[in-house]
Amino acid sequence: MAPGYDCAASVLLCAEDNAAILGLDEEGEESSWAGATPPRDTIVAAAATGIAVDGLLSEFPLQSDEYVAALVEKETDHMPVEGYPQKLRQRYGDLDLAAVRRDAVDWIWKVIDHYNFAPLTAVLSVNYLDRFLSKYELPEGKPWISKLLAVACLSLASKVEETFAPLPLDLQIVEEKKFVFEGRTIKRMELLVLSTLKWRMHAVTACSFIEYFLHKLSDLGAPSLLARSRSADLILSIAKAAEFAMFRPSEIAASVALAAIGECRSSVIERAASSCKYLDKERVLRCREMIQEKITMGSIVLKSAGSSISSVPQSPIGVLDAAACLSQQSDDATVGSPATCYHSSSTSKRRRITRRLL
Repeated sequence: MAPGYDCAASVLLCAEDNAAILGLDEEGEESSWAGATPPRDTIVAAAATGIAVDGLLSEFPLQSDEYVAALVEKETDHMPVEGYPQKLRQRYGDLDLAAVRRDAVDWIWKVIDHYNFAPLTAVLSVNYLDRFLSKYELPEGKPWISKLLAVACLSLASKVEETFAPLPLDLQIVEEKKFVFEGRTIKRMELLVLSTLKWRMHAVTACSFIEYFLHKLSDLGAPSLLARSRSADLILSIAKAAEFAMFRPSEIAASVALAAIGECRSSVIERAASSCKYLDKERVLRCREMIQEKITMGSIVLKSAGSSISSVPQSPIGVLDAAACLSQQSDDATVGSPATCYHSSSTSKRRRITRRLL
């Protein structure tokens, strides 16, 4: 049963003892984690998202079949609960959950664009949002809840992924100040999200699998940068669409790879399914069809073969970073200014190879 609002109302709305929030003693938590070895689950998930854990990840070799199989086993721990798409279609009194999600995602995208955050930050934010909405029963009659939840999810994602994470208050300067939350209120909401998600923040997403499937499905072995760039666009577009929440990240990644390289042949789809024994061919086909429908309707626009593309990213996260830089490059070219990429600087926090595309 999802936690009720009543049990968390005091956390969100009332003053509490500084020594404890949500029953967690801050000093006790800090001392218990200090110097501790991260659990294996955290290490696997961190590697999947491109986040370093105590320096364990510094390079990005192509994932092995065994490694991807381990990720597939973990991916359901980082998904919304079963029945989430149906839950979004229902109304609870005056609460329109689909509208809450839509407003939150729209706000997240505005802030992502304003700060030029890494694409993975957007993917993680929506992952946190969907998982929270699927497990937590939101209160009715709270028009501010969508904004507060969006701020908390993006703030958490930026702390996980970004080199420089703005203060939660600074995230709210992007749009009109209809609702502006104090830092302590956002902190309480962050803690509620963290506890609801069981502190599993290094999520396994489609980003974790995309490079693997691109290599598996490309006839020449190494996928083109165009295919990588298309994959990034598709993953970001799919993250915004609630109907794709029914699919596993591995299924989305396989479908995205097929769409990015323009393949719909049954032999290639068989290759995708056989490359990972955990893949359900029928579900991959259905996801691929849904992607194609959105492309046909114009909801998703893929880059053409004539698009200007520079260097080749060397990691799953590099796929997304490259697309973000390419998009920024295209936007800047229209006004004659040099392209820059806010998130592409080298950082010890993530310990990953990044490339600035100029």
